[in-house]
Amino acid sequence: MRLAAGINFDASGIAQSINAMQMDMDIMGIFGENVVGFDKVGYQRKEAVISSFAEFIGPNALSHSVDEQVGRLAMTQKPLDIALSDKGYFQVLNQDGSIELTRDGRFQIDKDGNLLTQANQKVLSSGGAPIVLPYIPESLDKIKIGLDGKIGVFDEEKRGLIPAGTIGIVSTDGSLINSNCVRQGYVESSNVALEKEYIEMANYRRSFEANRQMFRMQNSKLSSAISRLGQV
Repeated sequence: MRLAAGINFDASGIAQSINAMQMDMDIMGIFGENVVGFDKVGYQRKEAVISSFAEFIGPNALSHSVDEQVGRLAMTQKPLDIALSDKGYFQVLNQDGSIELTRDGRFQIDKDGNLLTQANQKVLSSGGAPIVLPYIPESLDKIKIGLDGKIGVFDEEKRGLIPAGTIGIVSTDGSLINSNCVRQGYVESSNVALEKEYIEMANYRRSFEANRQMFRMQNSKLSSAISRLGQV
């Protein structure tokens, strides 16, 4: 900014301090989301991505990417708990017809034999159709899911598996992945390491405090200049 009486004051320093503080707060918000998601099944941590010229465009330079590293697998021995031991996502159908990707494989079946998520979304096959079991067995242990995602019900009388399709595993762009990564009787915990999140968050807290002190110092000098100009 420019003051009267021939006194020039460059306010870009104040603007940059404000932008830097806002950036630090937004980044700490991403780490906070990761901490909250630590106990969520299938949660994938977010990583802050800062583009060039962040000192000029401020928080608009911040975005995030998803860490696709596989989380910890825990055995549950529940037939409808499914985890992926490699990168990829389950496809589920929302009630509005949209498709969502998830790594939360805690499934259930309804009275019609539809394979559903905990939120009652229909699980899709590799062909894009909802997976429906041929019938509901007396024991869920009769439901068998192979490493390749093929699912069916074991028939005692026929001594064989009645197929119900193949669970579709896709990448982030929706293309099918042919990988023997399906693990029946397991769930995947988040891939968040709390100690890493807290250490990174502490770094940005220190950065925020440094920028706050710089802002206060610059603001004090500006107020002093305006005050002296008023006296003149």
